[in-house]
Parts: sequence; C-alpha cells; structure tokens
Amino acid sequence: MLSSINIDYFILLMALLLIIGVLTTKFSTRLGVPALVLFLLVGMTMGSDGLGFIPFNNPYLAQLIGIIALVVILFEGGLQTKWSAVKAVAKPSLSLATIGVLLTTIVVAVAAKFIFGVSWLEGFLFGAIVGSTDAAAIFAVLKGQNIKNNLSATLEAESGTNDPMAVFLTLSFIQLLTISESSYIMLIGSFFWQMGAGLALGYGLGLLASYAINKINLDSSGLYPIFALAFALLTYSLNDLIGASGLLAVYVAALVIGNRDLTYKHSIFRFNEGFAWMMQILMFVILGLLVFPAQLLSFDIIVKGFLLALILIFVARPIAVFLSTPRMGFNTREKIFLSWAGLKGAVPIVLATFPMTMGVENSQLFFNVVFFVVLTSALIQGSTISYFAEKLGLNGPEKVEPPHTLELVSIGKANAEIIEFAVNENMKVTGQALKDLELPNDVLISAVIRNGDLVTPHGETVIKPGDILYILVAKQTIKALKRLMNEKKEEQSL
Repeated sequence: MLSSINIDYFILLMALLLIIGVLTTKFSTRLGVPALVLFLLVGMTMGSDGLGFIPFNNPYLAQLIGIIALVVILFEGGLQTKWSAVKAVAKPSLSLATIGVLLTTIVVAVAAKFIFGVSWLEGFLFGAIVGSTDAAAIFAVLKGQNIKNNLSATLEAESGTNDPMAVFLTLSFIQLLTISESSYIMLIGSFFWQMGAGLALGYGLGLLASYAINKINLDSSGLYPIFALAFALLTYSLNDLIGASGLLAVYVAALVIGNRDLTYKHSIFRFNEGFAWMMQILMFVILGLLVFPAQLLSFDIIVKGFLLALILIFVARPIAVFLSTPRMGFNTREKIFLSWAGLKGAVPIVLATFPMTMGVENSQLFFNVVFFVVLTSALIQGSTISYFAEKLGLNGPEKVEPPHTLELVSIGKANAEIIEFAVNENMKVTGQALKDLELPNDVLISAVIRNGDLVTPHGETVIKPGDILYILVAKQTIKALKRLMNEKKEEQSL
C-alpha cells in the first residue's frame, strides 16, 4: 500500500505534469513544433532513464491509458466534425483509411525486412504498426489552420476511420507470428466484421445517445458532458466485447451526436475539448515514460530508424495516396500535400505496445523503432504542414474564432435554450431588420456579436453577414427556427 508521502508525491507530480503539458502547448506554437513531441520529451525526461522522477516500465498500463485517451480524442474530434464536410470526402477518406494503410504497410514491410534483417512477418508487423495516420496528431496540428476544407476534412476523416485497418493488421500479424494454426480466411472475415459491425453499432449508439441526452432531465448541467462521454466509453467497450472495431464505432457515434440538436450542446463540446487535451497530455507523457533514451538514441536505432522514417514519409505515404485516390477530385498539388500530412502519433506507439504485452520476439526493437519514427514524422511533417500548404497554394479562408465569451446555456427547467447562429451573405435574413423577421412568438434575439463587439438588438437592428446571433427559444421551436434562419436567398423566389 502506498504511504501518504508517496501519494502526496504522486499528486504533486501529476499537477506538475499537467501544468507543464498546458504550458508546453503555448511554447509549441511559438517553436513551430507539434505539442505531442514536447509531451513525449517531457515523459522521456521525467522517466526512469531520464531524471528518474517517475520510474515506469509497464506496457500494460501504458496501453490501457493510451486506448482510453484515444477513445476520448476520437470522440471529441467526431463531435467537432461537420457531417456535410465528411460526406463530401467520404470516398477518398475511406480509400486512404483502407487501401492506403495496406499499401503503406507493404512498402514499409519491404524496407524493414532489409534494413533490420527481420523476417517477412516481422517486417509486415512493422508496416502495420506505422501504417495509419494518427487522429490525435491530425486533430491537434490542423486545429485553427486555414487549410482548404476538402483537404483538412479528408485528413480528419481518414485519421478517424483508419485505426481499424491498422489494429486489424497489427493483431493479425502478431497472431501469425505467435500461433502457427492461424487461418488467413478467418482473419479476412474478421476484418469485414470489425468494419461492418463498428459502423452499424457506432451509428445506432450515436442515435441512442442523442435521444437519451435530449430526453433525460438532469438536475445539474455539468452532468450532461459526463453522460455523453459515458456513451463514448460504452460504445468502445460494447464493440470490443463482440470483436468489432471500438475506435471506429466511437468516431461514427461522435459524428452522429455532434451533428444533431442537443441539450447543453455547447457545454458538452467544451468539456470534451478540455478533457481530450488532458488525455492527450497524459497519454503522450505516459508513452514517453515507457521509453528508455539510452536505447532509443543508440547509433543503430538512430541510423536505421531515420532511414525507415524517410522511406515512410517520402516513398510509402506518397505511393499510398496516389494509388488509393485516383479520379477522386484531387490535383497533383493536393495529393502531394495529403502525402506530406500523413502524420504519425499516438496510435503507432500504442500499437507498438501490443507485441510487448503479447510476448512477440524483438518487441522492444519494435517499440524503440516505432517511437523514433513517430518523433521523426512529428518533427519533420508536423512542424511544416502550414508551410507546405502555403507554398502549394492550398490555404483556405482564414479561420477566426469570434473574440467573445458569451456562454451558451440550456434552461432545462424552463424548457428553453439560448442557441448560437452564424449569419452569412447567402441567407435570406441577411440585410433584414429584426422587426421584419417573421419569428415565432416564443423566440427572442438576445444579443448580436459583430466584429467582436456586442450589439444590443432592437427592432431597427439590421442583420449583416458575419454576425453571430444568440437566440432565446423554446425547445419545441428550435427546428422550425433553424429552418427559417437557414433559408437561402435563392429560395425566396420559389
């Protein structure tokens, strides 16, 4: 049993790690380095082979924390993703998430076979582990960047849906390495089951979660975000229990939940955004603790790992992108950018713990090399994504968050909500005075944010493009209000 001194010491270290992690995100922006790299370095520095503050060598615990963190991160990413954006790029995203991962695995497998002198199955295991684009890295690096919508949506959807392919390939090659009677036909059937059941159950549980959130009447608004997160964990666990893809199901469920009208939607989004950051900090620090710098920075690992990383970045990923996205609406410059933006992050490192926990020979070599490849990818690719987008002329409109702090609320007992509505020039309400709007009786425009300033609305206030309206509305009128406010100018003449 831990003594009170040890418990106090542990709590102090946790507080310091979280503070350092939050401050690290500030420095990462200034240094142009992805935050995940600095989180990993913090873990390596604090670990057994660094300053020794946190002795840690438990791949089972690291794997558990990593999976829970990935569930939270994928759930938050799915909540923030617009279905309209995903629908437009569904075909290339799914192609990259399946065929692209398979092609990357094959190229890396050949390289690993000759660079490290391992068997073909071990080479394919190398390729499977680093084959997927990482959701945690993509969501973190692309957030706030003004990259063309179709490209950012493709990368986000790919990273959210390619984990099942990487997990399937990794576990399949581990099984082939450790169990001599493994059946290839059963493995292929398992893949289709994981994908199909994950999609179906994720969609169904997303609908169930949305219905439950809207129908339940909790005493505290702070319980709604926890209730939503509980459904994310439930979705993963139920799918995992029946052998389906839990990570895919979580992302699909989050897409469904995030694109429906929810009670306390703003609170749910903000809570999960902050919690996802905390889990990301914790996950990368823990994974950094699992690394022994003396082994990682050996001459053999540095030279061979860097060579494998270069092949992955400059050969495997471009081949995967160009061969898996033919005639899908991308020009050569866009495909070059998609090739460069294939970031590696937490998923490959978490997958690299599976050989360690399942008794695969050379498992420590797998982990060290994968960790080095992820660091190289994050440093080279992650820090230059914005630069590449700019040089290739692929920047989209500037993404500016409105500089206001008006909190959205749901008034549960009063059966009313305050909702946010952003106005653009194509909407029928643009250019109209508030007194001329045919709003239902139980609707009140409470505030207008214009160019960062609060405008007190009155009858003569004219709605302008770029305005953000905060509207007090009865819950039963929300759908009718949204139909009215979203009516386009073209529809006026119909």
